[in-house]
Amino acid sequence: MNEPIRARIASFCAQKRVLAGSLIISLFGDMVLPRGGRIWMGSLIRLLEPLGLNERLARTAVFRLARDQWLCSAAHGRRSDYLLTPTGQRRCEEAARQIYAARGPDWDRRWRLLLVLAPLAQKDRDGLRRALFWQGFGALGEQCFVHPGVNLSVVLDTLAAEGKGRWLADLLPLVAADASLAGMAGNADLVARAWDLRGLARAYGDFVALYAPVLADLRAERQVAIDDEEACLLRLLLIHDYRRLLLRDPELPEVLLPVDWPGEQARVLCKELYRRLLAPSERHLDRLLCTADGRSPTFSPAFLARFQPDDPLPIPERRSMR
Repeated sequence: MNEPIRARIASFCAQKRVLAGSLIISLFGDMVLPRGGRIWMGSLIRLLEPLGLNERLARTAVFRLARDQWLCSAAHGRRSDYLLTPTGQRRCEEAARQIYAARGPDWDRRWRLLLVLAPLAQKDRDGLRRALFWQGFGALGEQCFVHPGVNLSVVLDTLAAEGKGRWLADLLPLVAADASLAGMAGNADLVARAWDLRGLARAYGDFVALYAPVLADLRAERQVAIDDEEACLLRLLLIHDYRRLLLRDPELPEVLLPVDWPGEQARVLCKELYRRLLAPSERHLDRLLCTADGRSPTFSPAFLARFQPDDPLPIPERRSMR
């Protein structure tokens, strides 16, 4: 028995409002994609029920995700599988690059800028700001967005792929060395203007405080087997909570971050805890995750390529077959 694990699961179930759609996307990105990318609705419901998501809530969330082009369905007789759309898969893969990274990005000491050349209506300004925020950009006023490391061509392609191509003609991408911006602001001042890191630091600190007792307990009970279902549920909550933090994180290089940045502590904690939960959680998925035709897809070792070569994870053994 691991009381911190059960306490975390219980606290999630006790929430008055659960963002079911976001949790389902976390499940797809971390658990369904490594097993072929599709899951039967009944299997999805059984996996989520212990977290307080009943059938009605799960079906409603899946319907909304399909409407928003995150998921699509594939019929098999009277049953249907659900899988990520190409757009949904791309978004999950972008998040995975951060979630499973062994360390933060390096910096080539150049800033990427997007300048807005024409006045936009308020609705379009807000939409552009939100779209760039989710790609990690900070804002310097209304007409300039800045990031230290993104590929600007990929950013523009992503805007076009998500139906925002009408803005591209009014955007000018530029790359500038940090020294050329010194007259406007030093790097530290520029970061402080473009991003609110204080709120993000508090959120990372809360994440560490929430999961550190769980990890400490597992370290102390090395000879005690973790319940497979509890390990699976905690793994899902761990990745879900960490993913939601990363959606707010501009992924700044270490040289641009404050000293003792709690995001690095959260990264290390998440990686070790995930490592300890992987094998028992995969055993639970062996039993419960299936497709509409009744198959139980196996875990693909290719999934482990997400992790850096110097930080390998063991391939989970498959102990039960359908």
